[in-house]
Amino acid sequence: MTKIENPPSHPIDHLALRGVPDAPALLIGERVLSFADFDAGVGRLAAWLRERAGGPGERVASWGAKTRAICLMPLAAARAGLIHVPVNPLLKGPQVAHILADSGATLLVTNAPRADMLGDGRPADCAFEDLKAAETAIDSDGPALPPSRAGTDELAAILYTSGSTGRPKGVMLSHANLWLGAESVASYLKIAPDDRVLAVLPLSFDYGQNQLLSTWYAGGAVAPLDYLTPRDVVKAVARYRATTLAGVPPLWVQLVESDWPADTAALLRRLTNSGGALTPTLIDAMRATFPNAAIYPMYGLTEAFRSTWLDPALVASHPTSMGRAIPHAEILVCRPDGSVTDDDEPGELVHCGPLVAQGYWHDAERTAERFRPAPPASRHGGIAVWSGDTVRRDAEGLLTFVGRDDAMIKTAGNRVSPTEVEDAAVASGLVYEAVAFGIPDARLGAAIVLIVRGRGGDADRDGLAAWLRQTLPNFMQPQTIEWRDTLPRNPNGKLDRVAIAADWTRQVAA
Repeated sequence: MTKIENPPSHPIDHLALRGVPDAPALLIGERVLSFADFDAGVGRLAAWLRERAGGPGERVASWGAKTRAICLMPLAAARAGLIHVPVNPLLKGPQVAHILADSGATLLVTNAPRADMLGDGRPADCAFEDLKAAETAIDSDGPALPPSRAGTDELAAILYTSGSTGRPKGVMLSHANLWLGAESVASYLKIAPDDRVLAVLPLSFDYGQNQLLSTWYAGGAVAPLDYLTPRDVVKAVARYRATTLAGVPPLWVQLVESDWPADTAALLRRLTNSGGALTPTLIDAMRATFPNAAIYPMYGLTEAFRSTWLDPALVASHPTSMGRAIPHAEILVCRPDGSVTDDDEPGELVHCGPLVAQGYWHDAERTAERFRPAPPASRHGGIAVWSGDTVRRDAEGLLTFVGRDDAMIKTAGNRVSPTEVEDAAVASGLVYEAVAFGIPDARLGAAIVLIVRGRGGDADRDGLAAWLRQTLPNFMQPQTIEWRDTLPRNPNGKLDRVAIAADWTRQVAA
């Protein structure tokens, strides 16, 4: 693999210029968009967006399935000088309303049913445009903007990610963050122009969006897929002759349990994983199901895109390792005083270098907590991301995950804030207090348990479950809801979350 330590970056919309003009860039249903068509479509969509969203620096949100317009939005918004705010299509009205208000989006591009879900929650100064109009603009003979001349440190996107407390926060990403992330992944995955990447992950995630960006950096083609069942993925691999598939552990569990024709499974050259660790048993099942595919375990955090990858040649001998730093990332394992740990000594993973984001949108307090000066040992210096994750580095330089300090629940590849689930429960008016936490689950990675203190009648129990189904997306739904007459508190008078979770665990074990 070519070493790409400090190459120049470019405005992210220049990815539309990377491929051979008549080579495929985007496969949507039966439609094939060449790189020449792709670049022209980005230009026309950019002109349409600029006219409707306002001047440079305005935020434009997109919320929908993986249509052509949704896939072109990250580049078109950047070409128009706008800041893209992709919204997870699984979210419901209250979460989307928060993102629109927090980002100050002046335009939301979505379909009418989704816009209706917002009701009165859509900010008054956020206009709505239908995705059908965006598709029409792409196909029109209207004006098209040329490749941008944006500074690579200018803000290009805000990706919203859940925090351990409070509502989702917006991670600010520059053109350089996105470009170098695409270059890094394309490099270590060895993506080639003849590759076809089946993009099944939500494009609102950094991992999901990078399915597009890294493929286009390499001059390859992306086939976006919104799937309902694992069988849909099997059919799509065959249909598009996909060579690459990115997933999260719960999806891999479903896929290895599916019926794969041998010639379809053999098409896949590489499988990538993030959003949770692969178990040795699952790795063995993936090897058996996809005999021609190299497996790439990875670790990342939205605040710095991605931190480590494990070379497929080491997966068999080090199945639980996170690997080493990806290109453009400097990863240090540090003690609380900032000094670097010895081999096999646990410490905090600190990510330094040009992939570090610009902080949280309009949130100086939380930015200061996570984005702090790099340790003295850093060769990059500047601001680093202090992950809060505890890891160990062995004598070979390989990292192993030890634990996470915050209370985030990672379920089905999604990071869920316990506070967001708790706030939704209390907002029902049926409970006084609520505590949410995750428990290990073989299929989901973690399942959500919700403990509440309320009136406790049968009608209230049924009503709370119905309220949560209406208010929260599917991946935030508690697997178990239990009612208590009282909840323990710590000396400060706050709910003792550790004691509540431990008490529930003891009762289940008994």
